[in-house]
Amino acid sequence: MSSRSAVVFPKDRKALKQLGENIALAMKRRKITQTKLSERTGLSMPTLRNIIRGEASVSIGHYLMVLSSLGLSEDLAKVASDDAFGRKLQDIELLKSSRNRQNNHQQHNAPVLSRSTPINKDSTP
Repeated sequence: MSSRSAVVFPKDRKALKQLGENIALAMKRRKITQTKLSERTGLSMPTLRNIIRGEASVSIGHYLMVLSSLGLSEDLAKVASDDAFGRKLQDIELLKSSRNRQNNHQQHNAPVLSRSTPINKDSTP
């Protein structure tokens, strides 16, 4: 049985590497060794080393276990909370629908032009 691996683009690998470095720094600040963290989380040393390297092969659940042991699990909840691009897309759609409603409202309330008296070609003024 072959193991599946996530396809991670270079830009995203950089983000995972940064996460691993941040975890390593948090461990150092707290003076927690890899052995101690392994005992706290129940993760094997190779898995823990992969997390510190920012490997994509490690599940997000394992990253969360480490973050939780370091008191940083709430940081994970902040990921994607400030979705500026998503808000811009939503605002564009809201503006489009607002304009469509205005156009429909103007079309329905436009005055109907009609002549109240028929034109008689035979009569002259």
